[in-house]
Amino acid sequence: MTKITSIETFDGHGCIVRIRTDDGLEGYGQTAHSEARITGEVLHSLVARNYLGRDPFDVMTLAEECARAEYKYFGSFLFRALAGVDTALWDLVGKAKSQPVYQLLGGKFRPSVPVYGSGMRRDTTPEQEVDRMVAAVAEHGFRAVKIKIGERNGRDAESRTGRTWRLVPLLRKELGDDIELSADANGAYSPGQAVRIGRLLEEYDYLHFEEPVPFWEYENAASVAAALDIPVGLGEQEFSVDALRRIIQSGVDVIQPDVCYIGGITRARQVADLANLAGLPCVPHSSGRSLTAIFTAHLVTAMPACNLFHEWTIEDASSMHVYEPFPVARNGEVVLSDAPGWGVEIADSTLQQMTRRIST
Repeated sequence: MTKITSIETFDGHGCIVRIRTDDGLEGYGQTAHSEARITGEVLHSLVARNYLGRDPFDVMTLAEECARAEYKYFGSFLFRALAGVDTALWDLVGKAKSQPVYQLLGGKFRPSVPVYGSGMRRDTTPEQEVDRMVAAVAEHGFRAVKIKIGERNGRDAESRTGRTWRLVPLLRKELGDDIELSADANGAYSPGQAVRIGRLLEEYDYLHFEEPVPFWEYENAASVAAALDIPVGLGEQEFSVDALRRIIQSGVDVIQPDVCYIGGITRARQVADLANLAGLPCVPHSSGRSLTAIFTAHLVTAMPACNLFHEWTIEDASSMHVYEPFPVARNGEVVLSDAPGWGVEIADSTLQQMTRRIST
């Protein structure tokens, strides 16, 4: 039986994970990008011990066993770390079987990944943000874009005359009716104010209202969704599959797990299946261009519930350029190759510039 002999982390821009076996197999993954040093510590202290010496082809079994074994530490950093090992194993198995990960997930449900241009800034004026979106649409052919509104977890801090109230109609005016528009509040509002903003978005025919209230306020999110016609999304911050199951049952309209927050492809796939059974769209959160973007593209390619536009940052992603080929959105979509595993390569010269740690 093939056995996992080493789990390495390379901490630089994010935490890259490399898994090797006793018969020479190898796979690369990544933890959640932010707070990589802490996540790496958790990976070596809590996660690696559940994988070393085990069969790498038992990918889903190992993820489940690790989550249950480390129940005392059930939390965000545990699952950010688990994501690094889980995604590395999917790559390893894909390479061993000469298949891309999306094929391992059930096959190519759609030929390409339709993406929306996602802006990450709140420090721009409405005019500046509209100019950025117009330029992104022209360069990449996006058929949809998303803006940030309100103040992150801001308790209604933005006034009636603030940026959001000017930006929402201006973006529709400048991009016209052929581009789908969405808005992400990152928990900016109380339920009452979220409904007011939601009605503003409805007035200008926006497609999707993401995280209108703080993500942990499930009942408030459900009440906002019930009051509005515009679809309301939630779930990007969650690390618990069961919490996302409850969100799905609560009445929220769009489910948005992050592959590297939820614990990897194994658990993200479970959420996408739950969304599919509930008849809801699954739009994974993927705000950068780290390996998370590649993981998400494979998930979206294979999962039936991932039937809307998917997130693609318009911001500078040069710090995440640690793998090749580095994907570019063209004609509003990203197309994956049929190369095995994740279909990308990480140069040894890149890894040598990072801080290495190994568990054996």
